[in-house]
Amino acid sequence: MTRFPFAAVAATAALLAACSGSGGAPANRSEADPAAPANAAAAARPGEAVEANAAALPVAPRPAPGPGDAAARRRTPVEPAAPGTPQGLPDDGRPVSEAPFAATSAQGAADVVQTYYALLEARRFAPARRLWSRGGGASGKSLADFAAAMARYSDYHAQVGAPGAVEGAAGSLYVTVPVSLSGRLRSGAAFREAATVTLRRINDVPGSTPDQRRWHIERIELRTP
Repeated sequence: MTRFPFAAVAATAALLAACSGSGGAPANRSEADPAAPANAAAAARPGEAVEANAAALPVAPRPAPGPGDAAARRRTPVEPAAPGTPQGLPDDGRPVSEAPFAATSAQGAADVVQTYYALLEARRFAPARRLWSRGGGASGKSLADFAAAMARYSDYHAQVGAPGAVEGAAGSLYVTVPVSLSGRLRSGAAFREAATVTLRRINDVPGSTPDQRRWHIERIELRTP
């Protein structure tokens, strides 16, 4: 058998290990850690690697609105429409009088309108219906109709404007009062509407009853833009 010197065997083993990469330290940093920079210049620019990695990350989709968002909307008050806008009160410079007034005056009619919408908001439909002419018959609605009409609203408010001038015709007196309505439907959607309320009372003539001489709602018309 041929014998080789120990030093030659050791040198040959070291050469084979260096060529094959098995055993010992890795040949370079990129083989030991693929995420590490391949050279010193790349290692000196860590910000570029961070930006590249961030660009490769998937963008998370925006979460869909949950039930809590709808509930928050329902709790948020709806601002009434501004005066002069289609759903707002007329911007005609007529102030709402705060002075004492007679029940038979134009301001007395506006007070009836204020009371009517306050009763609707409180869901008190019987006294609200009685504020219409002919014992409530002029409304064309039963109490069940009032309840059904208001069931679609979760929030309901009215701004009452200054009344117009009282006008007479055939022994009756008439006056109109503008109203701006706002609030929320049961769905959470906001609503804004404008209406004109016409009130009527019998003139102070002999034979008329006290109830006939009071203002009652004759009709309510929504104002279209």
